[in-house]
Amino acid sequence: MASNLIAENRRARFDYFLEDPIEAGIVLTGTEVKSLRTGRANIAESYASVEGDEIMLINADIPTYFGGNRFNHEPRRPRKLLLKRKQIGRLIGAVQREGRTIIPTKLYWNDKGLAKLELCLAKGKKLHDKRETAAARDWQRDKARLLKEHG
Repeated sequence: MASNLIAENRRARFDYFLEDPIEAGIVLTGTEVKSLRTGRANIAESYASVEGDEIMLINADIPTYFGGNRFNHEPRRPRKLLLKRKQIGRLIGAVQREGRTIIPTKLYWNDKGLAKLELCLAKGKKLHDKRETAAARDWQRDKARLLKEHG
């Protein structure tokens, strides 16, 4: 799957507690798909929002296709996400009742060659949580180095 990866939101793991990953399809135009095939996309600043009874991907950057004409797509337009009705209901409930955020973590090609987006429900980390995560990561690195040196 590493070769099928288009874009990844690595910052999300640092800024949020991520739970419940969900795979969603995306409604794309032809030039957007061609631009994704070249491997150019950015989902680092994007999020998913509830609009009516749909989930929309906001602020995802898919650059314009260099071979496109005047009918090329808008790079940061809102894109509809394709989910099952039950999944949409669960996401809407988590956002409205619990105050969660829907964050995209990965954009990739599935086995059939379709663009898929991995979404996670997220709860924001406070500054002390981020420090704790960094300290735990540093300790794991030091522990692995010590084990390698001494045994």
